Amino acid sequence: MKKLQAIGLIVALGAGLLTSSALFAADAAKPPLPLSSTPGQGFTPDGLKRIDAFFADQIAGNNMSGAVLAVAKNGKLSIYKPYGYLDKANNKPMTTDAIFNLASMTKVMATVGGLTFYEEGKLPLNAPISNWLPQFKDMKVGQVDADGNLKLVPAKNQITIQDLMRHTNGLTYGGRGATPVHKLYPAGSAPAAVQYNAQEFIDKLSSAPLLYEPGTVWDYGFGLDVLGIIEEKIAGKPLDAVLKERIWSKVGMPNTSFELADKDRPRLAQPLPIDPLTGKPQKVDILTQKVKFDCGGSCAYSTAGDYIRFGQMLLNGGSLEGKRVLGPQTLAFMTSNHLNKDIKNNVGATEPGRVGYGFGLGVAVRTDRGLSSINGNVGDFTWNGAYGTVFWADPKEQMVVVMMGVAPGEIRKVHREQLNAVIYGALEK
Repeated sequence: MKKLQAIGLIVALGAGLLTSSALFAADAAKPPLPLSSTPGQGFTPDGLKRIDAFFADQIAGNNMSGAVLAVAKNGKLSIYKPYGYLDKANNKPMTTDAIFNLASMTKVMATVGGLTFYEEGKLPLNAPISNWLPQFKDMKVGQVDADGNLKLVPAKNQITIQDLMRHTNGLTYGGRGATPVHKLYPAGSAPAAVQYNAQEFIDKLSSAPLLYEPGTVWDYGFGLDVLGIIEEKIAGKPLDAVLKERIWSKVGMPNTSFELADKDRPRLAQPLPIDPLTGKPQKVDILTQKVKFDCGGSCAYSTAGDYIRFGQMLLNGGSLEGKRVLGPQTLAFMTSNHLNKDIKNNVGATEPGRVGYGFGLGVAVRTDRGLSSINGNVGDFTWNGAYGTVFWADPKEQMVVVMMGVAPGEIRKVHREQLNAVIYGALEK
C-alpha cells in the first residue's frame, strides 16, 4: 500500500512539475479569475516549458519545497498551478488552495485599508500620527558620534500618515542594522506581534529614538504596523475585521485572515527543514506562534487565488467584478513615486532588484528601466514577503504575478530574480 501511495505521489508531483499543458490546476474547484480562452494565453509554448522547468529544477535541487504560481494577463487567468510539496518532510503535495503566511505582502493590504479611510476624509496623509497616537508627538532622533555614543536630539518633523505608508518615518526594524538605535527596536513585525500587544508595541516604539528625521530617508520598518493600529482606532475594531469589511469581502478573498483556523492548518505550506544556502536548520516561527495583535506589516495569511484577485483589483484601478475598493485616482496616486528629490532613496538597499525603484504608498514603483536586475516596465509596482512570497503588477503588460512559496532564507531573493526572468522571457510580445 505504501509503495502504491509513493507511486501516486510521484505521478502527481511529476504532473505539476513537468507539463506545460496543464496550466490550470486540476485541484482548483473554481478558478479565482475568469480563465483565458487558451491556457497560457499571452505566453509562448517554449516559455511555458521554461517556467515549469524552473520550478522542477528548484524543487529537485532542494532549493524550495514547493510553490503555487498564478499569472493573470489582460484580466484573465493564464497560469494557475501548484508545484512540488506543501510539506516535503511529510510528503504532502502542493495544492492551489495552500495557505501561506504573507509576511510583508500584508503591508500592501494594510495600505489599501488606510486609503479607504483617506477617501472618507478620515485619514489625511499629511496629518501627524500623534492625532491618533499622542505618544509619538515629541520624538527624538538618535545620532551616534565618532566614539559610538548615542545622542538624542528633538525631531524637527512629526511623523505623518504618508511617512508610515512610504517608509520615511524613522521607525526602523531592529533586525536591519547593528547601530545603537537598531538595538532599541524589535527585530521585525512578526516577532514584535508575538511579544507585544498593540498598546505595548506602540509604547515600545514611541519610547525609542528614530533612526532618521521623519520625511527625509526611505528606511524599511514598522510604519505599516503603526498604520494598522490607527485604522483600528478609527474603526473601533481589529484590523482583521477592518480589512475583511473594506477589502477582502469586496474582492472575494475568503481564505485571507490574520488568524488561521484550526481546520485550515493542514493547508498551511511549510519550508524545507534545511536552508539550501547555509545548510542550517530553518523554520518560520510565526507558523506555530500566536500573535497578540493583527500586525499590518507582516502577519496575514492568504492563498495564491485570493492574492491574484487582490492584485487584479489594484491593476484594474481599484475595482473587481463591479465591486469597488478604491477610486481609480486614489489607486494611481498610491502607485506613483512618493520619494521626492529631498528624500534619500534607500529602496535599492533592500536588494539589488530594487535599484531603479522609488516607493509609492505600500508598494515599490519602478521609475527607471535597466538599472535593476529585475525586468519590467516603468510604472510596475510590487512588494514581496520575507518567507518567499512574490507579487508584482505590470500595467503596460496588463499582467499580475503571484507566487506563493516558503523560502525564508536569502535564497528567496534569488528566486525573485529567477521567477521574473522566466515570466518575462515567456511573454509572446
